[in-house]
Amino acid sequence: MKKDIHPEQKEATIECSCGFTQQTHSSRAEQIHVEICSNCHPFYTGKQRFVDTAGRIDKFRRKYGQNYGQSE
Repeated sequence: MKKDIHPEQKEATIECSCGFTQQTHSSRAEQIHVEICSNCHPFYTGKQRFVDTAGRIDKFRRKYGQNYGQSE
């Protein structure tokens, strides 16, 4: 192996928007912020949850009304 070509690994903390934190190693940053993790992702939890990061659901409801897609 060649010397001095590998990046330096340091302790890193991953923080999710749901509040979950996890310690790991990273060569890039000491703090990593994510929007969805395995604690809150619907695939892992089995619960449906709308993730609205840019207000798209509210914008859609304002444009098309609250009852869009509901059968009468």
